[in-house]
Order: sequence, then C-alpha cells, then structure tokens
Amino acid sequence: MKYAVNLPNSITLGRLVLAVVFFIVLSQYTHRSPQPWQLDVAAAIFIVAAVTDILDGYLARKQGLVTPLGRILDPLADKVLVCGAFILLAGPGFVDADGTNVTELSAWMVVVIVGRELLVTGLRGFSESRGLAFGASIHGKLKMWMQSIAVPSLLVLVSHESTWGAGAWVGVAKATLVWLTVIVTGLSAVQYLLRSRYILEESAPS
Repeated sequence: MKYAVNLPNSITLGRLVLAVVFFIVLSQYTHRSPQPWQLDVAAAIFIVAAVTDILDGYLARKQGLVTPLGRILDPLADKVLVCGAFILLAGPGFVDADGTNVTELSAWMVVVIVGRELLVTGLRGFSESRGLAFGASIHGKLKMWMQSIAVPSLLVLVSHESTWGAGAWVGVAKATLVWLTVIVTGLSAVQYLLRSRYILEESAPS
C-alpha cells in the first residue's frame, strides 16, 4: 500500500520547512548594514533544500512510492522555494546606498520567473483535470537546475564581493547567472505552451 505521507513525501514536506527557514534567514539581511554570514547560511540551506528535491524524486521512483500527493507537493515545494528566493533577492534588502540592486536582478525578471511558474501550474492542473499526465520535461528540469545554481551562487558572490574585491568579474558573473536564468526560464515557458497547445485547442469552443 502506498501511504500518502511516505518517506519521499516526508522529505518534500521537509523542503517546505527548509524554505521557510531560508526565507527567515534571508529576510534579515540588508546590504546597507551587511552581515555576510547570513547569506552564507541562506546559501547552505538552499543547497540542502535543492538536494532534497533530487532525493525525494529518486526514492519515489526507486521504491515505487509515487503518489498523487507527491505529484502535487513536489512541484509546489520547488516553486515556493525558488519564487520566494528570487522575490527576496530582488527586494530592498539587496539594494545598496546608491539604490542599485547588488544581485543584478530587476523586478521584471522576477515577474518572468514567477509568471512562468504560475503558467505551468495552471497548465498542469488543466491537463490533469482532463486525465492527461503533465510531468516535467527536460526543459523544465534544465530550468530548475539553472535556478538552483543561480540562487546560492548569487548569495555567495554578494556575500564575498567585498573580500574578493569589487572587480568587474563579480558583476559579470552575477549578470551572467541572472540573464541565463531568465532566458532558460522564458524558453521553458514557451516549450510548455507549445506542448499544451493541442489540449487548449481541443478545449476551445467551436
């Protein structure tokens, strides 16, 4: 019997708890009075949470413990963690004395990232309500990998920028991570729309 709250689902729930702890730590940071250790701790928590995303999926498939609850909780936990992270990174805590966001993130970029997650959630719910599976594609997995690399990398770069020296390479590294994440996320959204096009066309009134 597949219990709803099995080991993989318990790990997923743990990721939601880690997300809350991550948000609490990161929300305490302000770049105008920086405490770099807060960013290091937040980065470590995010990495642990990202690893649990790999672990719960592996265990669910390996042990045959895939459940409807897990199919809902797993992407939800991912979206809460990632969307919350980017919202905070683009927030006032990362604005310097000149009014510039030190992560290189702009508000519109966060809108793209969050909008993509809401779009895919809607498409998945619509598809599965019609009895059609809507699992993650290679584009979605690539997007998740890119976001999971970008968040802790940005935190570490901002945390140690003063130590390493505010050289041009740090800014280039941050901008590269941000733009790659936005581009991959946007392309993933387009791919999911194309993938769902036939479902939407069939549902359109004649």
